[in-house]
Amino acid sequence: MRPGEAIARAIDLFYVAPIAAVVPRQTFRYAVCGGATYVLFDPACYFLIYNYVVAHRFFDLGFAVLSPHIAALALVFPLTFFVGFWLNRHVAFRRSPLRTRTQLLRYALSVGGSVALTYAGLKFFVEICGVWPTPAKVLTTCITALYSYLAAKYFTFRHAQE
Repeated sequence: MRPGEAIARAIDLFYVAPIAAVVPRQTFRYAVCGGATYVLFDPACYFLIYNYVVAHRFFDLGFAVLSPHIAALALVFPLTFFVGFWLNRHVAFRRSPLRTRTQLLRYALSVGGSVALTYAGLKFFVEICGVWPTPAKVLTTCITALYSYLAAKYFTFRHAQE
């Protein structure tokens, strides 16, 4: 059994009656994969890289100086990006007929859209609407998650079946 199939089967163990009645299996898998990537994997990698690789140091690149937290973010982003792509491709949207490189390019575009939407949402809610930053981030994250799912389903992994 392949790793993606094993992960999908493990996730499906939690796809039970109350959830199954409301949420499609593919959406549930997407939510679990996204949660695992951005709630568990990303912060764990950030913690390890910030504390042990970057070690709280500033990085002088010659043309710019990266603060420790930004340097850690720059190092974590590729890890999170590829883990998220792999989970989406092999667990949530397993049967997309599109080629891997097409999916990867589209995934990069949708992630870029998510970053832009997060930035714009925070600017809008905090600076224009006067919402406090933390609630603005929560609201923006909800909007971005919806965008991300729709982009994955109808653009990145289009025509994927369960």
